[in-house]
Amino acid sequence: MTTSFSNAFWLPFTPQRQFRGQPLLFTAAEGMHYTTSTGERMLDAMAGLWCVNAGHGQPRIAAAIAEVAGRLDFVSSFRMSHPQAFELADRLAALAPEGIDHVFFTNSGSEAVDTALKIARAYHVARGDARRVKLVGRAKGYHGMGFGGLSVAGIARHKRDFGPLLADTAHLPLPYDGRSKFSRGLPQTGAEYADALEQLFLVHDPATVAAVIVEPVTGSGGVYPPPVGYLQRLRELCTKHGILLVFDEVITGFGRVGAPFAAQAFDVTPDLITCAKGMTNGTVPMGAVLASRQVYDAFMTGAPDVIELFHGYTYSAHPLACAAALATLDVHEELGLAARTARIAPTWESAAHDLRSAPHIADIRNVGLLGAIDLQPRAGAVGARGNEVQLACQQAGVLVRNSGDTLVLSPPLVISEAQVAQVFDAIRGALARVG
Repeated sequence: MTTSFSNAFWLPFTPQRQFRGQPLLFTAAEGMHYTTSTGERMLDAMAGLWCVNAGHGQPRIAAAIAEVAGRLDFVSSFRMSHPQAFELADRLAALAPEGIDHVFFTNSGSEAVDTALKIARAYHVARGDARRVKLVGRAKGYHGMGFGGLSVAGIARHKRDFGPLLADTAHLPLPYDGRSKFSRGLPQTGAEYADALEQLFLVHDPATVAAVIVEPVTGSGGVYPPPVGYLQRLRELCTKHGILLVFDEVITGFGRVGAPFAAQAFDVTPDLITCAKGMTNGTVPMGAVLASRQVYDAFMTGAPDVIELFHGYTYSAHPLACAAALATLDVHEELGLAARTARIAPTWESAAHDLRSAPHIADIRNVGLLGAIDLQPRAGAVGARGNEVQLACQQAGVLVRNSGDTLVLSPPLVISEAQVAQVFDAIRGALARVG
């Protein structure tokens, strides 16, 4: 099959000229596999982009989208809405940790993060404490590409070309060091990294801090699980100083670490949770901020006919997205995906760490159905080895993603034990071929 395309499409996070010389185009997807434009099947070890948790081509989700598209193509959520938006909000609140029971809909993880940061600042204003404006993120954190999320994120290359970003931000260190290398699941050391928040308070008055935002598991920055006790300590410090704690669960939400949300898997309840990606199984763009009762109620004190939060998006709670999300939740329940993830995670962990003796391995990390493999970089060519391994895996029929010399893995939660073996066999073979 010959495929031609114009130069009009400017692809995100892609070297445009290299792509046009070596295009990778997919024309279909089903279950664990993509089909390329040349008819080859490729095992998806990235769940699309961390989002197709229930596997590709789920017929129930497709049918739900088709039904609502023919019945109610669009309705605004500004002073009106539709029944499925309320149904979805109820189901998400029931799925969330106890006390997280209000939902503000967005269209992506980036929008969810910027919304959460605005809610955090506005929450303190609503309580009469407008001095709380500072936002604290963390090194290696990824919070989307909006100006708010980029400001609190901790990946320098992502920020380089777009400054100046938001003022009044600060960052915690990544809670990871040499003691944690090759940890299986949560590292046993490193909880003390949370105390860096108190060190920040020597520079930034805690009474001026609105929120701390972290990914429970650092995702795009390299899959760094939190040390045992780290998130609990962050929760304690935020509570002590009246600061909102925000968990960015755009990646970890919807079963990825063996529970509906990482907050439940790690037994720490934040004040706000951002989610997206797996929410609709990747079929229709959608995100949300899940808010605690305390946060929501702080806004509900003025006159009942006055807008409490001057914020929103044209496509918030879009009918097609709500239908897709409701059907996705049904599929998750029917397949028991969170529990299934917990059962297969040890197989995933063992297969990942069996690569420790392979060439070029610098570190391996895992939790749930997430994984990262750090490769030794080549002298003077950082990222080249990771890129070559990723391409070699594609040639072996397995789609993985590299961020520089780190391979990041996040397969659909329906992956079988045989397919787990196929993923890591492909990586092992690629490592053996790449110098």
